[in-house]
Amino acid sequence: MEFTLWDSAGQENYDRLRTLSYPDTDVIILCFSIAYPDSFENVRDKWISEIKEFCPETPVILVGLKKDLRADPTLVRTLRQRRQQPVKTEAGRAMAKDIKAACYLECSAKYHDGVTEVFEAAARVTLRKGTTCTMCTLL
Repeated sequence: MEFTLWDSAGQENYDRLRTLSYPDTDVIILCFSIAYPDSFENVRDKWISEIKEFCPETPVILVGLKKDLRADPTLVRTLRQRRQQPVKTEAGRAMAKDIKAACYLECSAKYHDGVTEVFEAAARVTLRKGTTCTMCTLL
């Protein structure tokens, strides 16, 4: 199986361009940063409605990035000053259930922890979907 990855920009300036990348997508890997709770809120406030509009039948894998920063004292202190905290695993799982994601995973690219599992999950979801593709598009 071969993957084609599209990293779509989240800025408003790219809203119209981003939708051009949705057709023929086999799996959406919807990512947020565990270290930035606002990106987690964007899953519900921005991303899931756009996904449901442009590719409602495409399975979604919700992924929390930068899990290594969850326990970083500097980050925790900074977030506490803003009355925030890193996103907890339980919150990610609850969000995945709410948005009907195929699964919820966390990873740390810095420590190569869980990254492979994200792509393995994408392959499993694609195969479970019943596609016969050998070249899959992930968004």
